[in-house]
Amino acid sequence: MREGAEVRLAVDIGGTFTDIVLDIGLDRKTRKVLTTPTRPEQAVLDGIRLILTDARAHISDIDVFIHGTTLATNAIIERRGAKTALIATDGFRDVLDIGTESRYDQYDLTIDKPKPLAPRSLRFTVPERVDAHGAVRLPLDEAAVRALVPKLRAQNVESVAIAFLHSYANPEHERRAAAILAQEMPGISVTMSSAVCPEIREYERTSTAVANAYVQPLIDGYLARMAEALEVEQFRGAIYLVTSGGGVTSIETARRFPVRLVESGPAGGAIFAAQIAARLGESKVLSFDMGGTTAKICLIEKYQPETSRVFEVDRAARFLKGSGLPVRIPVIEMVEIGAGGGSIARIDAMKRVTVGPESASSEPGPACYGRGGTRPAVTDADVALGMIDPDAFAGGTIKLDPELSKQALLHDVGEALGLSAENAAYAVHEVVCENMASAARVHAVERGAVAGQHTLIAFGGAAPLHAARVAEKIGVSRVIVPSNAGVGSAVGFLAAPIAYELVRSRHVRLDGFDTAAVSDLLHEMATEARALVEPGAAGAPVRERRAAFMRYVGQGHEITVELPNRPLTAADLAGLRKSFETDYAAMFERPIPGAAIEVLSWSVLATTEPRNPPVVDAVARKPAGKASGSRKFFDGRAGRLVEIPLYRREDMAPGATIAGPAVIAEDETSTFVSTSFDAHIDGAGSIVMERKAA
Repeated sequence: MREGAEVRLAVDIGGTFTDIVLDIGLDRKTRKVLTTPTRPEQAVLDGIRLILTDARAHISDIDVFIHGTTLATNAIIERRGAKTALIATDGFRDVLDIGTESRYDQYDLTIDKPKPLAPRSLRFTVPERVDAHGAVRLPLDEAAVRALVPKLRAQNVESVAIAFLHSYANPEHERRAAAILAQEMPGISVTMSSAVCPEIREYERTSTAVANAYVQPLIDGYLARMAEALEVEQFRGAIYLVTSGGGVTSIETARRFPVRLVESGPAGGAIFAAQIAARLGESKVLSFDMGGTTAKICLIEKYQPETSRVFEVDRAARFLKGSGLPVRIPVIEMVEIGAGGGSIARIDAMKRVTVGPESASSEPGPACYGRGGTRPAVTDADVALGMIDPDAFAGGTIKLDPELSKQALLHDVGEALGLSAENAAYAVHEVVCENMASAARVHAVERGAVAGQHTLIAFGGAAPLHAARVAEKIGVSRVIVPSNAGVGSAVGFLAAPIAYELVRSRHVRLDGFDTAAVSDLLHEMATEARALVEPGAAGAPVRERRAAFMRYVGQGHEITVELPNRPLTAADLAGLRKSFETDYAAMFERPIPGAAIEVLSWSVLATTEPRNPPVVDAVARKPAGKASGSRKFFDGRAGRLVEIPLYRREDMAPGATIAGPAVIAEDETSTFVSTSFDAHIDGAGSIVMERKAA
């Protein structure tokens, strides 16, 4: 190990694989191991031991350990969280069922809605009332709170969410109720909506509080076991968790607010893609992250991923907003679908090939893993087509059996349609690529963008195999597969800044703006956010980004307007109006002259600077050397097997150029270059596929 070099470790737990990346100064090593679903920390520890052996290092050498996981999301989707109760204000027991009173599909009379995390039998109310300005209209009935304790015990409740009306304006009743429960029921997990989501909108705030309560015992237990196991292994460094907003936070904060981890793995992928975009000067990018269980699409403009303040978990309808459980947290905006290497293929009642969202996961895995799985997955299709070397999968650590893939494809897909195993594999491959192309089109259109005008950056273990076909379907002419693409999210973790964002609701109209009160609120929020960031910053500069969420009076949604990082004055009001109207006109063509404007909520982000990569210089292109070998590939469009060259990525120098079709293999993944593309290696070691001239 290099003396004096900083040692940084990143771990991403996915539904199928756990990815590990170790940076020692400028040297990088990577590993992929199968996730252990019942005890996720076991795969983490096994992977850490393997990668440290590769680096001839010890766990005590690690300075920083950055961790991201989909455990919180998976617990909600699979309903494996704690038995959770909700305590609400009298008259508001059914907020989770009523929602916003809207329907995501107006004409479906048998509409499916996601099942609330707290069933009605575990929802209780107590007398209390605070108005929208924070004034107490009815004091909290503390005896009523205590009277709930026997009921909670009788139903073996493990976690409680408290969501009182207008607690974002005055949290005292929630704090007092939480204190009573802590006193009467030591050890129970309690989440206050005023702590996890101090914002207006009753349904979203309640849903977020319940989601946090639902996953808190699970995540808290996992993180406690992980910290204890690392301590036993003599780990002495700092531990950070990646949040859905793309920053990292302390393990203590993550244990309090685990709902902020729901999209931590995918957030790392978006950071990774943004870094690659900045490095290569690509200002319009569509990131394509396909792992073992899901595929994620994210729009990245000017090297910044799109962000949002609300995210839906467990959508009943794949592409329809409003069909999931809303979680109101800072999050990187992306669309996620059940289309990964482990996604299971089958024939539906109408004799159509469908893929996902059900996944073979790591237990038992796709049929070709030989671990007891008998249903065909996307990886089985790729193996049967000849796109994956069965002896070199995951660096040779997992031997694949192509015959098991073909048997599963024939049994579940081919026989019902009269197709050979290879044609069944081609059908599965086409369907999953179309699913991802559809997701990309929808995601781009919802943001007023054209998918085909962007460069596709593909990463994750499965994305490089499918990127060329997805690009053909959406009209993209340039695809980039970066170095370490197979563990891209984990690499992104290492570039994430230490950050925390606070959002609080306080209604203010511009024509009645109290600059002193607003400045005091922003200062208080900045102090709290900095307190969560500065201990981990280790002396690094911490900057702030302040924002107001503004709208015309009476409208239902807000536009984010940045604020100066100083106390506001009366002279700032004209600038606020101008900034809002400029952004409003950009979205809706023109502002509303003279209309009253209000601010609903305020945001303060405290963050260190991200680790920005250097810009890469262009390199001269030249023909690649002799191929390392060849593969028999089933060309579905031609309906026959063809021989295509196989290259090893590590043997290709910068500038090396090849023509498709070809496969470029490496330990973490393989890239398929289709007939429509040529490919070359750029100065950063990325594979760049460019569409051939017509």
